[in-house]
Amino acid sequence: MTAIDRMFLWTFFRSYIIVLISLVGLFIVIDLFTHLDAFVNKPGGFVASARHITYYYGNRVPEYFDLFGNFVTLIAGAFTVAWMQRNNELLPLLSAGVPTRRAIRPVLLGAAVTLALGPLNQEFLIPEVADALTTQRDDPDQAKAQALMGAYDSSGIHFEGLSGFRKDKRVKKMCVTFPEHSRSGMVHLTAQDAVFLPKQGDDPLTGGWLLTDATPDTFTSEIPLNLTVLGTGRFFVKVQDADYDAVCRGGAWYIYAATSDLQTMLVDPEPRRRGKLAVLFHTRVTRPLIGMVMVVFGLSVVLGNPNRHVIISSGLCLIVSAATFLFVIACKYLGDQDVLPPPLAAWLPVILFGPPALVAFDAVHT
Repeated sequence: MTAIDRMFLWTFFRSYIIVLISLVGLFIVIDLFTHLDAFVNKPGGFVASARHITYYYGNRVPEYFDLFGNFVTLIAGAFTVAWMQRNNELLPLLSAGVPTRRAIRPVLLGAAVTLALGPLNQEFLIPEVADALTTQRDDPDQAKAQALMGAYDSSGIHFEGLSGFRKDKRVKKMCVTFPEHSRSGMVHLTAQDAVFLPKQGDDPLTGGWLLTDATPDTFTSEIPLNLTVLGTGRFFVKVQDADYDAVCRGGAWYIYAATSDLQTMLVDPEPRRRGKLAVLFHTRVTRPLIGMVMVVFGLSVVLGNPNRHVIISSGLCLIVSAATFLFVIACKYLGDQDVLPPPLAAWLPVILFGPPALVAFDAVHT
């Protein structure tokens, strides 16, 4: 790598950091002032509010980075190349016989590095702050009631409830349905109050749900598997993976999971979200490729006509990239609605936009 390569690479990384901080900061400021009432007028005064704001938005920085990552790379690359043209830095290289594609190789290298940060962020950072990302702005202590989506345990038992309280791992009016293939047949239990007890050593009454004030309050027939009768209207249901987090998660909770967890969830007996999980799994694989296609296509538009004004070239670059991004969203929507198979929904943008991007890059003026 030559000195001018290092200069172009440093220019790209500097542009990337500036654009990233600007976009994330702007998004935080707009969101903060839009929902300022959720952070102020709390017990503890200004210090407590500042701590709440810092905790809330600090945990959301990985989510914002995941949201803006590809666009930040594209904008940084387009800005770097446009600045090179603006300052006539490409002209001496072209005069010396250096092809344009070789001159912008450091920009492509920097784009590959920054695009690789997206999967690392998704795999390691976002799962660590997933619980904080599901916390409401006005509920930092997680003491307010939240809507429940319900979940299946790997044993086939289904859990759902009226409302849940994450702080206490408690659910009001929980309905438990044992599957037909269980030894007692299909059985329904409705408990006015349920508390999840985490696993503690070899204690048989942990790692499951404690149901109180339940109906029916007793069993005259065979007791379902994994159910322990503790008294009249009191039961304990042993579970494997249907803990409080699984029952209370929102409809799109799996977007915060790591790709390895998504692969495990694809064999889960719950069929309701299997199609969307498959689409998300495949889009995780193709996302860096789509990001690189957008960068290559965008830079090809900027460099395609050296006589065109820089602003016009940058605008055309953003238009082409926006069209690609909208097509990706459309394919994902069709995949979520089972119109397209999940692999095709994820790979179709790469198949359609990849070859034109390579052709446009090969046609760049040198």
